[in-house]
Amino acid sequence: MKIDDAAARLEALGNRTRLQIYRALVRAGHSGMPVGRLQDKLKIPASTLSHHIKSLVAVGLVSQVRESTTLVCHANFEAMRELVDFLAAECCADEAECGGAQSAA
Repeated sequence: MKIDDAAARLEALGNRTRLQIYRALVRAGHSGMPVGRLQDKLKIPASTLSHHIKSLVAVGLVSQVRESTTLVCHANFEAMRELVDFLAAECCADEAECGGAQSAA
């Protein structure tokens, strides 16, 4: 992962509302969650929710699929794993004695 991509994803998740949306979608699992249910769950106005979802889609953390008349949001678990792996990849790389932390990463 490029550092600019990681920075963009972290910036998107740095907003409280977007982090709440993303966590709700992660909890929903692979089946995702309809936008209407997400709005009810988080008590976010539709226009605000749409704006924040758009930001998460733009950095690849969320995808949307239309199922008939319902728009369903899904967390991109691969993107989440890539981001976590990027953050942990060089754990203790410059430390002379890592104490096992590097092998755990």
